[in-house]
Amino acid sequence: MDGIVKVLAHQETDEILGVHMVGPRTADMIAEAVALMEFRASAEDAARMSHAHPTYTEAFKEAALAATDNRALHV
Repeated sequence: MDGIVKVLAHQETDEILGVHMVGPRTADMIAEAVALMEFRASAEDAARMSHAHPTYTEAFKEAALAATDNRALHV
């Protein structure tokens, strides 16, 4: 996949503050980020959600893992 997804989370609370997405199918993924931010979810919450494999939404999960102690599986 060509592109990037970045989750910005508060250093102490882990609340998702923003998301940057560039690349194919990002329009399909933005609703997930908006819903999580609306409910003040943490990056850990997003990382623990199921994301189908193989799909572009896995990039969002990887970004959430990276935002929580840099635990991304596929860098």
